[in-house]
Amino acid sequence: MIAMCMRYLAYLLSAFLLLSLLGACDRNGDQEEVAGKQDIKIQVWAHAGQAAERQVLTTQVEQFNQQKDKINIKLTFIPERDYNAQVQAAALAGDLPDILEFDGPYLYNYIWQQHLLPLEPLLPVSVTNDLLPSIIVQGSYGEHLYSVGTFDSGLGLYARKSTLDSIDARIPQSAADAWSVEEFNSILQKLAQQDDDGAVLDLKLNYTGEWFSYGFSPVLQSAGADLINRDNYQVSSGELNSEAAVAALRHVQNWIQDNRVDPNLDDAAFTSGRVALSWAGHWEYARYKQAWQDDLVLLPLPDFGHGSKTGQGSWNWGITRNCSNPESAAEFILFLLQTDQVLAMSNANGAVPGTRSAVQHSLTYGEKGDLQLFADQLIKGVAVPRPRTPAYPVITTAFQQAFQQVRNGANVKQALDKAANTIDQDIRDNQGYPFLAE
Repeated sequence: MIAMCMRYLAYLLSAFLLLSLLGACDRNGDQEEVAGKQDIKIQVWAHAGQAAERQVLTTQVEQFNQQKDKINIKLTFIPERDYNAQVQAAALAGDLPDILEFDGPYLYNYIWQQHLLPLEPLLPVSVTNDLLPSIIVQGSYGEHLYSVGTFDSGLGLYARKSTLDSIDARIPQSAADAWSVEEFNSILQKLAQQDDDGAVLDLKLNYTGEWFSYGFSPVLQSAGADLINRDNYQVSSGELNSEAAVAALRHVQNWIQDNRVDPNLDDAAFTSGRVALSWAGHWEYARYKQAWQDDLVLLPLPDFGHGSKTGQGSWNWGITRNCSNPESAAEFILFLLQTDQVLAMSNANGAVPGTRSAVQHSLTYGEKGDLQLFADQLIKGVAVPRPRTPAYPVITTAFQQAFQQVRNGANVKQALDKAANTIDQDIRDNQGYPFLAE
């Protein structure tokens, strides 16, 4: 608890900034007279993501307020880079909003800090049954469901079919049919032989932060390893630095050292045709489709021995313990989960629709859609959730640092040993993160 308390103190300055920015807002859960009616006011915080996302959410709030006689949603956008600091500052000040949007990396920390209410008493079973399994897994902790999302993410390999055909490479049709890592290595070699500089793969090395955990922990999991032992989430040593994990990341390191990977400093390696393969997520589809049209194909990630795996998770919604009208807050979340609203957001940000019904109605993710693989991976259990522990912020930071060291040629075992020790120390410092909610 000492380490967590120290982290809280770091947010005190942000608390004063937050209160000055939002001080004009009315208190959560208050009731006021509006146009002659008693209005239940629900404060909502959301991340200021893409402009298209903000526009859709703003429209959704307007539509909801028009439909409801007694509930009035007050929406505030928080800059994404400051989001967690603002949440922690508001929590210290006792001024969290009624509904909070949060990214996957912080979900379990917020639950552990007892900021969120269980949702299953507030959401009909018919609604939760329609959610993608990945949404349920991401939002569950202990015995309860604490968050739901209107969209999820997809991760795979984009390719140009014509280029694969030129080397007689087979085209996997599903995750169960994925290339083995040996087959993938052979494909890289063949592609390199007909490439000017030999760099034929984009790993999005131009990205920073959470990408490296999201994008490459599936490599470990496909090899039979993981970021942490998930039996009790108490130790990383023996998992993150296991022989399987070391062998898997050595494959990645070899790709880089053998000059098979384009550094992609301009983020145009795939769209310009410099590489034939791009290890990337759903957010690249529109750009890649525009560049290659019907020559674009989506493939599962390679199988490192225990089946192809992929990432999952994105921004999701929860109701805070500061909310005095949780039933009214839940009505807004239920509105966002309506099929037409889910599709509106999915069409805006390109992400996988968060409900089965919306997937079925999606031209992109539904049957025979270009990105059906992404939806199938989430529905059929190919995707692996982030470790469901409050230690995840430390886990992801430690792995990101290890990956960068591996990328730069460091000894893989030593880099993973250091990361595992960092994670284990954080868990010890917090007495194992005992679950105290309820």
